[in-house]
Amino acid sequence: MSSATESVTAAPTPPRGVRRLRRPQRVRNLELLLLVAACGLNIFAIVLVQLGTLRTLNPQVFILGTGISVLVFGVHTAMRFLARDADPFLLPIATLLNGLGIAMIYRIDLANHETGWQSAALRQVAWSTIATACAVVTIIALRNHRVLFRYTYLAGFTAIVLLLLPLVPGLGREVSGARVWIGFGSFATFQPGEIAKIALAVFFAGYLVTNRDSLSMVGRRVLGMRFPRARDLGPLLVVWAFSMSVIVFQRDLGTALLFFGLFLVTLYIATGRLSWVLCGLLLFIAGALVASQTLDYVHNRFENWLDPFNPARAQGASYQLVQGLFGLAHGGFVGTGWGLGRPDITPVSQSDYIVASLGEELGLTGVFAILALYILFVSRGLRIGFAGHDDFGKLLGVGLSFVVALQVFIVVGGVTRVIPLTGLTTPFLAAGGSSLVANWIVVALLLRLSDTIRKRPRLVIGG
Repeated sequence: MSSATESVTAAPTPPRGVRRLRRPQRVRNLELLLLVAACGLNIFAIVLVQLGTLRTLNPQVFILGTGISVLVFGVHTAMRFLARDADPFLLPIATLLNGLGIAMIYRIDLANHETGWQSAALRQVAWSTIATACAVVTIIALRNHRVLFRYTYLAGFTAIVLLLLPLVPGLGREVSGARVWIGFGSFATFQPGEIAKIALAVFFAGYLVTNRDSLSMVGRRVLGMRFPRARDLGPLLVVWAFSMSVIVFQRDLGTALLFFGLFLVTLYIATGRLSWVLCGLLLFIAGALVASQTLDYVHNRFENWLDPFNPARAQGASYQLVQGLFGLAHGGFVGTGWGLGRPDITPVSQSDYIVASLGEELGLTGVFAILALYILFVSRGLRIGFAGHDDFGKLLGVGLSFVVALQVFIVVGGVTRVIPLTGLTTPFLAAGGSSLVANWIVVALLLRLSDTIRKRPRLVIGG
């Protein structure tokens, strides 16, 4: 009798390959340790900027150096109560990238002798405050990511409204030839397309969860692949036409590519059919060829990409691209050092070309380290997505992660002349409030998604 009782009450030994998940306390402590390291590197970078540029330390360095640190430690404190099981790597990575961006923006401000509110670095700290506050609000308001599935079509409608706002007379603003900004009188402009990409990720995930059977089960098999029927191409054609309209009416090649790529990847993950990717690539190539021949804006982008060193262009249309390439070449393998280069020569070096600015002063080694941070961020996001217990969470996690990955590829590819240059900004690094707010919301959504996933099972299989 006693032996029977013992057999019932004794805790079973987990089989080989099964381990218990870490306690939330230990996960958050790991996050805290990484945050301390990230904030230390950020402050060290800003100090080096001042020493390299001014040869002395200015009290303003403490405002910039501690500003982002206080903000992210506030987010970390909130996480201990609101999302204790969330991934411990996403917040430190975003913090380090955000801080490095502020350091480089501040370095360019010093070169341009900009102080006070004219300083883009000070405005970036202010936007960082707003962005991290939005992240905390997102985590508080969204206790479970599955709630977003109920608002699938509302998210799609919201994305369309946000993208149409810059076309409203009196509200839209045209900057550098692209009409993707809105403004109110003399107030700062905002780019609603950055928020629209999050709404579209939610819409694509919810729509494809509902309709993936009709998109994946039926079709004709050709060359070992099952291609969709002509009548099933409707969603792909609609998104393609929507992306082309962004190019035509808003003159924004980067945003159009980002939206179409997001839908294509989400569609592939939902259906598992490579034929959808091939159809999407054919549509994209056809649209790019037509646009390059009919739209002067796109045609000039391709000409600058194919022949930037042409004397007729190097001092005009392709001047920015050429100066960015010379800056990267000047940086070499290890860079000139913080504050010792000339990144301010390149136009818009603190936003569109901040990768070239960092490449000049940190060298190829520094750029590779930054790209490694992005790779780690995206890989954690993909891992969160694929570990999801529901299809909507899987598609949402993959979609949000791919948005960051594709945006980095488009920006870095344009700066390094791998692809034509577009007007997108580098996530977390570049100066700009709308991009910073949107990307911190992406961090919050991935944190909430990872917290929801880790709370379900207390045992996981494998290492």
